[in-house]
Amino acid sequence: MAEHAAERPPLPLLDSCVIAFVQSKQLSANMVSEMSKLVRENGGEVLEPNRKGQLRIPEATHVISNTIDFDQYNEALAMMIPVVSSSWLMSSLARHKVAQVRPYSPDPRMIFSSVNLTCADIPDSDKETIIGATLALGGMESKDLTRLTTHICALTMDHPKCVEAQKKNPKCKIVLPHWFDDCFRLGKRIDEGPYLLPDPEILSKGAEDEIPIPSSQHLDGATSVLPRVVNNGSERERLVVFAQKKVMMSADLNLNARLRKILENLIIAGDGRVVDSVDDCDMFVCHYRDGPQYVRAAQSGKQVGNLAWLYHIIVRNQWTSPTRRLLHYPIPRNGIPGFEDFKITLSNYGGDARIYLENLITAAGATYTKTMKADNTHLITARMHSEKCEAARDWNIEIVNHLWIEESYAASQALSLTNPKYRHFPSRTNLGEVIGQTFLDEQKLREMYYPGGEDKLDTAAKKKRKINETAKANLLNADLAERDFDVMKDSSPAAARANKQTKATSKTAAKNLVTPAKKRHVAPGKENDTPSVASTGSRSAKAAAMSRIHNLTPDIALYEKEKKRIPKNGGPWGGKRAADQIDRERTAKSSSPTADGAHPEETDEEDEDGPSRRPAKRAKTGLPAVEKRICLTGYSRWVGDKSREDADRKKLRSMGIQIVTEDSPCDYLAAPQMVRTKKFLKCLARGAEVINSDFVTACLEDGKVPEVEEFILQDKESEQRFGVTLETAVSRARANKGRLLWGVPVYCTADIKNGSDNYQTIAEANGAIFKVYRARSGTTIKPTKPEEDGGAPPEPVYLLTSQSPAERNLWPKFEEMARNGNMEPRIVVSDWLLDVAMRQELTFEKKYLAKNYFQENGAGAGQE
Repeated sequence: MAEHAAERPPLPLLDSCVIAFVQSKQLSANMVSEMSKLVRENGGEVLEPNRKGQLRIPEATHVISNTIDFDQYNEALAMMIPVVSSSWLMSSLARHKVAQVRPYSPDPRMIFSSVNLTCADIPDSDKETIIGATLALGGMESKDLTRLTTHICALTMDHPKCVEAQKKNPKCKIVLPHWFDDCFRLGKRIDEGPYLLPDPEILSKGAEDEIPIPSSQHLDGATSVLPRVVNNGSERERLVVFAQKKVMMSADLNLNARLRKILENLIIAGDGRVVDSVDDCDMFVCHYRDGPQYVRAAQSGKQVGNLAWLYHIIVRNQWTSPTRRLLHYPIPRNGIPGFEDFKITLSNYGGDARIYLENLITAAGATYTKTMKADNTHLITARMHSEKCEAARDWNIEIVNHLWIEESYAASQALSLTNPKYRHFPSRTNLGEVIGQTFLDEQKLREMYYPGGEDKLDTAAKKKRKINETAKANLLNADLAERDFDVMKDSSPAAARANKQTKATSKTAAKNLVTPAKKRHVAPGKENDTPSVASTGSRSAKAAAMSRIHNLTPDIALYEKEKKRIPKNGGPWGGKRAADQIDRERTAKSSSPTADGAHPEETDEEDEDGPSRRPAKRAKTGLPAVEKRICLTGYSRWVGDKSREDADRKKLRSMGIQIVTEDSPCDYLAAPQMVRTKKFLKCLARGAEVINSDFVTACLEDGKVPEVEEFILQDKESEQRFGVTLETAVSRARANKGRLLWGVPVYCTADIKNGSDNYQTIAEANGAIFKVYRARSGTTIKPTKPEEDGGAPPEPVYLLTSQSPAERNLWPKFEEMARNGNMEPRIVVSDWLLDVAMRQELTFEKKYLAKNYFQENGAGAGQE
């Protein structure tokens, strides 16, 4: 028996792993496809989404995602299902061993998740503290230097590990323990640059020396609760963020009718719905965190955010939690308790960081001042060296970093200044580099703004609340600032030099202090000026948002044209006279969600559609509300009989059923069988429920609407032919949300059989980048060397083609262009796109290559 056991082959590497993938801009469809294949080849199982397109979290052993911006992250956290980045899988395969999950967390709160640490000449007491805290915050530790080591903690370059790293692992960073010390105290990961041996800045330069103001990458689209956006006419990416979502916009946003209509059209065009009931919505958008609607939405576990959050997800076209950024959540109407008597000014912050802090101070209920006076109560600074800092010491004004205001706002209370991390300023770091990383505390929000309510919640809401509470309990939230850890206490040479320099700097600062006059005038300049224009990243993102909004609203142009029209009969309504009369009757005064000014979007629109104007009453049609929107394909009843079709459509509409085109949002796709038509595949990409077209016939013949569940399409023969069950295809489509081919370049020859327009519709419905390739197209892929792509393997690029001689002549030219751009050319028949769209899974097999397909079949492809 022992011999038989010894002969048994080892289990595959991922034999016990059931993995769910989360596609995002950080984890493309092509990467998911390739990694899914690797998982299956190594004995693992790739978990399909459920019928609603959601991850089956309880069944998974791992969730692979390169971001925490997906709406089931808290559920995974609550169930203690590890969420890891794609690096976890690649590391496991490279080492032939399932890697630990903790170092691969995509959660930004695990600040050392990418750190693999080994220590050199560090005292044992500090070594244990450094390693323990690094492990607690997502890092790894190894006793010896390996090829996976990213950081060596050392005091000098003389240790053998440092010498070896310079020879064999030049990418490994050798840092002073002071870096870990400063990171632990702040609870944020700062740049290692000033701490790198052999010549660390913290020892060679003074704390008062100039430091460039860093960019604020975490503030993109989150500097204000009232975003100001501009239309720059840029290209629009198809929105998918609202797919299968129901959105409610509160009245306290004070949107004028025009802007509200724009946003509603945008949501609807993105396959979402606009609703008027809190109980029906998934996303609730409001300005203040008060009122019965806000309380109901928050208690029920809806996603509650403000207008800045709504614009942000439009810009990024990807969902993100409104509690991840402080100014994406509704603001307190009267500020945070305790802030009303504070007068706060800023120093050493610039660009978006300064704008963000100004708005955060105002939202908290304090008074922001550009210049500092004796009656200021707080100075928030990114460094301890500036003219304002010197004056604040003389006037006994509290000096803190931005973490105090951020964490106070997140906790909904003015936190004590005794916490040492609020007064910690690394000598060669501008803390603007870690601004905007604080999450809102949902527990504190509930305690202050929507307590109780359990008796009024349904089962789903109670479950969601329980998930959020458990997720928070499972997330490590240790306050490292309270640890008794200080590398400066040690008697090492480097520590002694740093300690000596710190004392010398303090003496110099004290010696140079001069008490300013009580009414000292602070000259205007960089220190006190707020940038009038946001940084390029924020401005371009906001511009892109309104660009997309305007591109989806052609009705605005029609409105403007109608407004200027003068009716021929001189009647009082319609055209210019109607608009003029409304303008005359409108009050000049407009309300605003802010205390000190009008909504930035409304000041320019006020003359056309004031927020106080009552919406026009809809004409009474006598028809019931639309309950089911159905797109029909392959329906033979109306073929060649237009009058019968018109009569049947009217009858269906009287029953609450609207027949829509494939370009309109739909709830159901009705077909006699699974077919690879443009209409079928486009609606399938939206995740529409697929039913048998007999449902429509039954409605017309019986005069009543039967249960739609009885007409779910059953087509075993087609499922076998296409290699996918319809239920699986719909589930994948709902999970993909139109992003199956997101970012995948798909070219198509101009002379392809059946025309390129049909394939363009299908490809773009699934998020592809589609281009028609002609003989004179030139080079549309930028020439790129492998090292410019960071050594990453070439991404595939597809060319759809048929077998005409003119198209064959384009193949070599396309291959050359792709390879020059460091991409892998795949010249395929149209069946590849049709099958991928039908299965809702990005796969590739060599049978789809045109040269193989035409050789084996001797005929064209895509005969649908």
